[in-house]
Amino acid sequence: MPLMRKCLAEFFGTFWLVLGGCGSAVLAARFPEVGIGFAGVALAFGLTVLTMIYAIGHISGGHLNPAISIGLWAAGRFPAADLVPYIISQVIGAIVGAGVVYLIASGQMDQTYMGGLASNGYGEHSPGGYNLQAAFICEVVMTFFFVFVVIGATDSRASKGFAGLGIGLTLTIIHLVSIPVTNTSVNPARSTGPALLEGGIALHQLWLFWLAPIVGGLIAAAAYRLLGATDTRA
Repeated sequence: MPLMRKCLAEFFGTFWLVLGGCGSAVLAARFPEVGIGFAGVALAFGLTVLTMIYAIGHISGGHLNPAISIGLWAAGRFPAADLVPYIISQVIGAIVGAGVVYLIASGQMDQTYMGGLASNGYGEHSPGGYNLQAAFICEVVMTFFFVFVVIGATDSRASKGFAGLGIGLTLTIIHLVSIPVTNTSVNPARSTGPALLEGGIALHQLWLFWLAPIVGGLIAAAAYRLLGATDTRA
């Protein structure tokens, strides 16, 4: 499969992730009387990943996340030459997705849109007021388990056809735990789209949501290797 097609698939996949996940948080989570709440947002993120894995997994692998691409590379399952193009495509997709959410949210009748775009943060920008240390630990650990499941579920020795389900459910669980802490990133691209459009504190704190997920992804790759010889497909 040509690299350009893989990158285009990653663009569309990450676009959908941000549109579906962040869109549910911005447009539906607190909707009067029938808001979907944290559980609904968690499910939305999980479902976006699940659906795109089945839609584009056979084209690009359905990473949708720089931490996953880096983790798979560290596990010997993804070529280094494709890493930067994948990450660029994911970030652009996330920015476009956040832009569409903003355009929809700002079109609410009789009300000027003043809310955020479900950006991630710590301290005063954390939904629950969690500090930098708590946010860093949370993002590293949650990304560790997310990437660990991705590597394991997509191993050639794993049960066929169930990777998307396992990965989507894992992301749902992660959001159920960590939305109050950081609004849940575990994905530098997902964090970048909203932060660039929001600016301010969201952009100033963006560094954490690149550093922590990448650290978690690298640890996950190392841990999976410790379990034994890993699948070496690239």
